[in-house]
Order: sequence, then C-alpha cells, then structure tokens
Amino acid sequence: MGGSPVLVPYAAYLRVYEPLAAFPEPERTHWYRYAAAGAARTAQDELRQSLADLVPVPPVAVPVHESGDAFVAVVGGVTHVCPWRTRMRGWLALEHVGELLPEPVLDAMLPPVVRLQAAADHESWREANPDARPWIRSATWHVPVRWFVLVGDDEREYEPAGAGESKEPLLRYRTPMVQARRRVARALRVLKDALEEGPLIDGLIDVGRWLEEFHPRSLVELDYGGLVHVMGADRLLEDRSAADVAEGLAALREGDSAAAGEAYERLTDRWRAVREMQFAN
Repeated sequence: MGGSPVLVPYAAYLRVYEPLAAFPEPERTHWYRYAAAGAARTAQDELRQSLADLVPVPPVAVPVHESGDAFVAVVGGVTHVCPWRTRMRGWLALEHVGELLPEPVLDAMLPPVVRLQAAADHESWREANPDARPWIRSATWHVPVRWFVLVGDDEREYEPAGAGESKEPLLRYRTPMVQARRRVARALRVLKDALEEGPLIDGLIDVGRWLEEFHPRSLVELDYGGLVHVMGADRLLEDRSAADVAEGLAALREGDSAAAGEAYERLTDRWRAVREMQFAN
C-alpha cells in the first residue's frame, strides 16, 4: 500500500479527553511524558494495528496487552488525553459482534475457540477491574442521534480534504464536559415530557451515565471518523445534524410536534442514505 490508504470500518467515534490531573500516579506521569514527546496518533493508526491483529493464524481477537497510546488535545493551555484502551474495547466489541455478522462469516474470521478464550480472559479481567470504563465509543455506518444531543452546531469543525495537517477530511465537534452533561439533562426532561419510554430515551440515559464517570473538566468529542470518506465533500459541507437535533428538541419543548417531526425526518433521511451505502457494490 502506498501513501495514506483509507481503512475500514466506516465508523464514527464519541471520545472523552480527560485532563492529566484526572489520572492517578503512575499513569499521570506516563501520559505527561507521552504528550510531551509529541507522538501524535490518529484513529487510522489504531485501526491499522487492530487489522494487523487479524492476520495471524489463529487471529488475535483482543490484544494480549493493553495499549499505552492515547489521543492528545491541548485546549486553553491544558493537556487532555483520551486513552485508546484497545484491549478493553476489543472485549466489549466481541460481546456484540454476533449481532453484526452471519455465524459462518464470524466463525471464519474468529473461530469459536478464539472467542471463548477471549470471553474467559475478559471475565477474569473484569473481576479484577470492576470500575473500568472506555474513553471511546464507536458506531459503524452512522452517528447515533443521541450523540448529537451532546454538542452544538457552533462547535462544528469541518476541514475538507487537503485543508488540515493530515490531508484527510475532518468533521468533528468538541464541547466541555459540563456543557455536554447539561445538554443531556435538558434533553431528557423534554423527551420524557413529550415521548413514551423508548430506545432514544434509554440510549441518552446510558450516554449520560457514561459521561458522569469522567472528570468534570474533560472534553467530549464527536468525530465522524471514517464516515467522511463515504459521505463525500458535498454531504459533509451541508451536514447540520446537531442543529437538526437542537431544532427538534426546541420544537418539542414548545409543543410543536409538526416542526419536531420535520427536523427528525431530515436527520433520519440523511443518515439512512449513509447507512444504505454499506450494501452498495
């Protein structure tokens, strides 16, 4: 492969970057030195390593050792890190992989004996680390609606291909943790008043609980990740999904169900078109 190949999966990411002060020693010193070394890593770097682990026979379902890498963001002079925790996330992903692939395909990629050993290793590790949680969540072929609740349209950052240092297109949002939590609380009040219990409310409650696990001075990042390569420049330029969600919530708050429905329809139509691309030749 030459240059900077585009790697699958087409996934979006929700990340939490915590300030160095949030980490206990000796981990704090590790991340301080890591950030000071300036070894910037990207989602493509992590993906390359994950794909490389599937090449051996038998494949490595979950890394043997936890990653010592992280994403780094310096905002307002404060260094924040988002640990990859690739091993932990690999275990969590294995719990749901059966929902994504037909059993014959799954068995060919990851034989049952490999999955059973990984599950046993995870159970043993979880008993020793009951409070562990990932700093990164991912979603393939779409961005969950609930993620857009956390951010505002004014926090949208878009760079077309060739504009940034990486030369890859970028679409992301970053917001302070306190703002993200506030938006979740407000949205839940509106949704519970206007709608019956359902997946949207349950999913937002789950995200809210996850955010509560982190330092209040953290940053929350919604990154379109690999989806930028399948959406194309025109779609990315026009995408205002966070604004659509905010508009829909505002309409529900005012009791205008018609306007809320229109905003939700724009959003679902946009992402349905993206998800349908996974079935294209």
